[in-house]
Amino acid sequence: MIVIKNQREIELMRKAGKIVAMVHQKMKESITVGISTKQLNEIAESVIINAGAVPSFKNYNGFPASICVSVNEVVVHGFPSDYVLKDGDIVSIDVGACYKGYHGDSAMTYPVGNISQEARNLLRIAKQSLYEGLKYAKQGGRLTNISHAIGEFLVDNGYSTPIEFTGHGVGSKLHEDPMIPNYGLADRGPILRAGMTLAIEPMVHIGQRHIEVLEDGWTAITKDRSLAAHYEHTIVIVDGGYEILTKL
Repeated sequence: MIVIKNQREIELMRKAGKIVAMVHQKMKESITVGISTKQLNEIAESVIINAGAVPSFKNYNGFPASICVSVNEVVVHGFPSDYVLKDGDIVSIDVGACYKGYHGDSAMTYPVGNISQEARNLLRIAKQSLYEGLKYAKQGGRLTNISHAIGEFLVDNGYSTPIEFTGHGVGSKLHEDPMIPNYGLADRGPILRAGMTLAIEPMVHIGQRHIEVLEDGWTAITKDRSLAAHYEHTIVIVDGGYEILTKL
């Protein structure tokens, strides 16, 4: 069941989203050659807690950290560790914050030092694919118009997306209905209505779409070890379109 949020709930999600955006701003400032992914997790957790929220991901179904830190071929759900970022890496940071019972969820991929042209192209196309999908986030439209726009844009540009992971509804639960794939046919699924809160999140591979999950049960990597990127915003459908909640 898709939950339509009232104005009080949307305002709480705005506050949660702003905290998530604050974390991303801090990540942008902190990501550099020589910092460990564990240090990034500690910084992010501090921002969330100091803002009066709690990390959405920590202990969620056993996940051990406050953020997902996914480097290079890691698609999603990477564990923070002692790994030290190197020149040329790319790192995806997925952040969730829960403020007074409501969640914000957002991911971005960052360059570390001097990255290759191939990696720069990946980040540009992956980020743009999110906004191609958001063009269709409006009242009266079908949900899968978002999915279709993302998928077609990626295919047209020679990239792929894993079928195992999707965007999702978000609110008082971190994952709510509906599931939002990053591919598929247009004009399917629910009709979008004002008050729907959705996390749109394309995951993008340079290589083939296939993934494998490591022994920890969480970390997903590209099967061909190609680079992957991840962009996500939490939005609310409003009159005339959508509002991004996970930005400053």
